[in-house]
Amino acid sequence: MTDKMTTHQAEDDARNETIRIYLNGRIVPKAEAMVSVYDSGFMLGDGVWEGIRLYNGTWAFLEEHMDRLFEAAKAIDLDIGLDRAGVIDAIRATQQANGMTTDAHARLMVTRGVKIRPFQHPALSRSGPTMVIIMEHSRPRLPRPIRLATVPHLRGLPMTQDPKLNSHSKLNCILACIAAEKAGADEALMLDVNGFVNTTNACNFFIVRKGEVWTSTGDYCMNGITRQKVIDLCRGNGIPVFERNFSLVDTYGADEAFLTGTFGAQTPVSEIDGRRIGAGDMGPVTKRLRGLYSDLIAAKTGS
Repeated sequence: MTDKMTTHQAEDDARNETIRIYLNGRIVPKAEAMVSVYDSGFMLGDGVWEGIRLYNGTWAFLEEHMDRLFEAAKAIDLDIGLDRAGVIDAIRATQQANGMTTDAHARLMVTRGVKIRPFQHPALSRSGPTMVIIMEHSRPRLPRPIRLATVPHLRGLPMTQDPKLNSHSKLNCILACIAAEKAGADEALMLDVNGFVNTTNACNFFIVRKGEVWTSTGDYCMNGITRQKVIDLCRGNGIPVFERNFSLVDTYGADEAFLTGTFGAQTPVSEIDGRRIGAGDMGPVTKRLRGLYSDLIAAKTGS
């Protein structure tokens, strides 16, 4: 594909070549931001992460992101090594070191730290956690709506790897993305264990049918903060919204489809499995929700 794109596609920004990165209490040049080959995240994907966006000097929905980070760390029995205020201080220090005021994206990652031997058991991680904050100048660039392809890779059961966790172990989603690209699409549409439409490899998924907004039950999808904001906006603005099971048949017959995520907010979908969705462009309900979300961001950040 000559026009390959993703939901995280951003404008090129030369300033990102000289960013400074937070690494275990120090803020260092990009070229010096390195972790050990014995790190638990590198070896095993043992860690959790958050993605946050900066608007007009304010990190949007920061408290909700901190809630999710600390809940995920508790779930995998990981001591982050800082309290909530300490993590926020680290984010703001990194922001200040980079002189960022708006249109920035941060990825905060915490792993179980460096192991003494290259094996799985968590007791081999004895040096404390590794914490990294990568902060880039980032303005989303979406030249056209996203194309999706359904893949055989499923969002799993909570007793295997709970899909609500923002864990470093993303291989299942990466394989889904590879399968979608080989099918000529941009990203993968993933089903749940019962065969119902769930989410994509990177974002939460919504459809619009006859003015109603549908998304999955939430049982097998990412615990998306933007997803919840869209649901709340629908409920607060007279837009019927349902968290429910629905099939590919329902999806192919949708009037609109869109994705949600911290980076791209609401991303329109034009095509699924070679079938055009609606008019193949951003539909009126998606457009309205984008406007409502922009208003919400402005109210929260003063932008």
